[in-house]
Parts: sequence; structure tokens; C-alpha cells
Amino acid sequence: SVSVKQPLPNLLLSNSLRLAVIGLVKSMADELAPDGIRVNAVCPGWTRTERVEELLQDRAARSGTTPEEEAAKITAAIPLGRMGTPEELARAVAFLASPAASYITGVSLLVDGGMYRGTM
Repeated sequence: SVSVKQPLPNLLLSNSLRLAVIGLVKSMADELAPDGIRVNAVCPGWTRTERVEELLQDRAARSGTTPEEEAAKITAAIPLGRMGTPEELARAVAFLASPAASYITGVSLLVDGGMYRGTM
């Protein structure tokens, strides 16, 4: 999740565990590179999945809005103006697993529509 670069509010445990996974990815990349094994992480932003649909419904029920209004609040913070699709996330994974990424290891690739505004 993009939370490895920008922790999300009210997700203390989740934010911490995701950072631990990135540490594992970096360590494994170092350990396995001599054997030609690449290890990378994909960090999705908001992706329109069934789980996100459930979250939008829950948020809407709590705030007295509609799921689409809740989605609009989220997409307002995404420079590309929309949530990603599972297919877009899958293409990022396929790229990292392909020969086109043969010199990439130890990377955490954000697939977030530009949501993370940091420079590193």
C-alpha cells in the first residue's frame, strides 16, 4: 500500500506491518541478488476492488452520504482523478516480473495515480 511512504490515519498496526514487509523485501533483494533472483514490492493506492466497494459503503453509511460521494472524496486527492483498476495493478506486477525489469530489484513501486506527493 502507499502507506509505506505516507502512513494512513488510524491504521497504526497496518502501517507498521507494511513497513516491515518493505524491510523484508530490501533484505531479501540483497540476499538473493547474487543468485539472480529479484525481489520487489508493489504498493497500490486506491484500487477499485470489491473490498474498496465495501469500505465505500461503510463510510457512506457512517456519514449519511452515498458510496459514490465517498469515492469522489478519495479521488479528489488523486492527481489522475480516479482510483486504479485491478488490471492496472496486475500490469505493474507483470512488468516487474518480466525481462523488461531485469535490472530492477529491491524496489517498492507505487501504483497510486500520483497520490503520494513525496519525492523519495
